Amino acid sequence: MIPNTNRKRQRVPHHHSSSTRLSSSAHVIHIFSDNTTSESSQKFHRTSSVTYPFNDPYTADVLLRLFVDRSAFDSDAPTGSTRQSDIQIYLHSDVIRRAKYFAALLSDCWQHRTIADANSDNCAEGSRSNDRGNNKNLVHLNLAVVDDDPNSITARLTVLQLLYTSDFAAVIDSASTALEILPVALELLFEECVKSCLKFLEAVPWSEEEEKRVLSLIPLLREEESKELLARVSPGKDDSCEDMLHGLILAAIHNNPNMAFVKAFVAKLMRDFSSRESARRVLERAFESSLKVVKESLEEYTSPDFRGDHNETEAIQRLNLHTAMTNGRHLLWLVERMIELRVADSAVREWSEQASFTADLQRAFRDDAWRNIVPGLPAVVLRCTCKLANAVAAGNILAATQVRMQLVKDWLPVLLVCKDNASPMLPSHKTLYLELEETFLRIISTLPMSDAQALLQQCLSFSTRNVEDCPHLITAFNTWFRRATQPGNLD
Repeated sequence: MIPNTNRKRQRVPHHHSSSTRLSSSAHVIHIFSDNTTSESSQKFHRTSSVTYPFNDPYTADVLLRLFVDRSAFDSDAPTGSTRQSDIQIYLHSDVIRRAKYFAALLSDCWQHRTIADANSDNCAEGSRSNDRGNNKNLVHLNLAVVDDDPNSITARLTVLQLLYTSDFAAVIDSASTALEILPVALELLFEECVKSCLKFLEAVPWSEEEEKRVLSLIPLLREEESKELLARVSPGKDDSCEDMLHGLILAAIHNNPNMAFVKAFVAKLMRDFSSRESARRVLERAFESSLKVVKESLEEYTSPDFRGDHNETEAIQRLNLHTAMTNGRHLLWLVERMIELRVADSAVREWSEQASFTADLQRAFRDDAWRNIVPGLPAVVLRCTCKLANAVAAGNILAATQVRMQLVKDWLPVLLVCKDNASPMLPSHKTLYLELEETFLRIISTLPMSDAQALLQQCLSFSTRNVEDCPHLITAFNTWFRRATQPGNLD
């Protein structure tokens, strides 16, 4: 959700009450106040264009009490004024006005009230301005931390020191640091620091955990501030994932020289993708596109235009076959992905409605011209058929009776033509043909008796010289005759 442009920054309210610190926070404060503050001051002072040193009691005109407000998260917090764990920091009003929050507190309308509250709050223990430098004109401010985390104290001290420098890059040097500082800068309305944090976050990579923190901070930003961050994590449109997947598929099957490795990588991405429906739509889109190219190429090959030069016509015919072969391989890879993801239902229906395409294939394979140009084309087309038919026979795709019947009816003649014209038959092709024969016979066994009868008669060419070498055919006919001799009324 894009933040409202006109919304003011949200601030954590600051309280004027004292509180008890956790021991871990007290340890951080002790170390920071005794050592780190002075060391960091030197670092910031070296890069600062401001003449005032940080936390200098002799030149300061503001005394800031930084404390943990346990009452914000602990209902049993003691009500006494325990100050041992507070951090007192000497600041300069001219410097801290860079943060609009402090500028508001230090304005004329707030200053008198703040001094009065501080004097009332400190009357029991005397003026704190006498502790160092004997400066009696200090403005007393309280800054509460409502997060019970030592890092919150550290982040606030860092932001206070950043008020004394213009070299934010010396401190904001990692995404984690920017994410620690940014909420405090937003809280104090320190615009320069906010811009520096955002500029750094926009330019560097994030870990997954850092990205979650960025997302949690975006609602606190104005629209123009969050624009670049949102652009990184928010899709520009609802179907961007599908567009990305489709682009990856096209790149894998068309444009990449290391095709095998890229296909394997894209296949893994699709297996791991969370939305199966999106994967289905993307694969179906690519499947239909590749199938269309194969069909058009075969149609042009089987119906050539002989009006041109003979050599030109022959070149076009060769190109048509190569185009069909190339896109046939793409089609096979897509079919394998669809079956793997169990989203091949539409592909099976589409494959079973290809009477015209299968007729073109039969005409092409009866001609010997393809043998010297694309000898592997029949195997590629039949492997697509075999993959889909196996998924149907195994029950991975629950196809309707009409779809199962048409799948065998349209593609069985293509198998028979390939067997009849395969001379000599390669061992790999023989294995493919046998597997497809067995699969077709299994599908035929699922059809009504009348449909099975008509299709089984076309399967006689599955028989071999030795009858015992075709047990799949024998089993199919025995099954049909057993059913045919059942009593007419099984009720």
